[in-house]
Amino acid sequence: MSEVIDNIAGDTGSQMKKAISHLETELSRIRAGKATPQILDGISVDYYGNATPLNQVANVTIADARTITLQPWEKNMLAPIERAIIASNIGLNPQNDGNIIRLFLPPLTEERRKELVKRVNGEGEQAKISIRNIRRDAIEQIKKEQKDGLSEDAAKDAEGRIQGLTDKYIALVDQHCKDKDKEIMTI
Repeated sequence: MSEVIDNIAGDTGSQMKKAISHLETELSRIRAGKATPQILDGISVDYYGNATPLNQVANVTIADARTITLQPWEKNMLAPIERAIIASNIGLNPQNDGNIIRLFLPPLTEERRKELVKRVNGEGEQAKISIRNIRRDAIEQIKKEQKDGLSEDAAKDAEGRIQGLTDKYIALVDQHCKDKDKEIMTI
C-alpha cells in the first residue's frame, strides 16, 4: 500500500512542478522594461499557410536594453511578421526599414508598472489555484484508496505529505511573484 501512496505523492509533485514551470514561462513573458526574446514567445507567423513560431522565421536579437531586432530569413516575411506582432497585442509597435524589424520598448511609467504587478499577481494566483486543484485530486485518490483498504493512519500520513508538497509549491509561487514584482518596480 505504501507504494500506492508514493505513486500518488510522486504524481502530485510532478504536476505541481509543471504548474511552477508554467508560471515561470508566463512571468518571463511579462516585460519589466528590459528587452528579452521571451517577450515574443507565443507569437505565431503565417508562413506559407502554417502558423509558425516567430523565432523559426526570423533571427531575434537584443540590440540594447530597450530594443529587439528581428531579421527574417526571407524578405517576403517582413509584412507577415509585422502583422503577427501587432495582432499579438503585446504593446509594441514594429518599425520596418525594409530589411529588419525593430521593436522599441518604451520606458515603464509608474502606472504601467503597477498594472504589470497586478498581472504578475494574477498569474501567481492562477498557479496557486492549479496547485490546490492538484492537491484536491490527490486527496480524493487517497480517500478512494482508504475505501479500498488503506488504513486510516496511512491515509492521514499521506494527506499530510500532500499538504507539505502543496505548502512548498505555494511558497515557491509566492517567491517567484515577489522576485518579479521587485524586478518590475526597480527603475
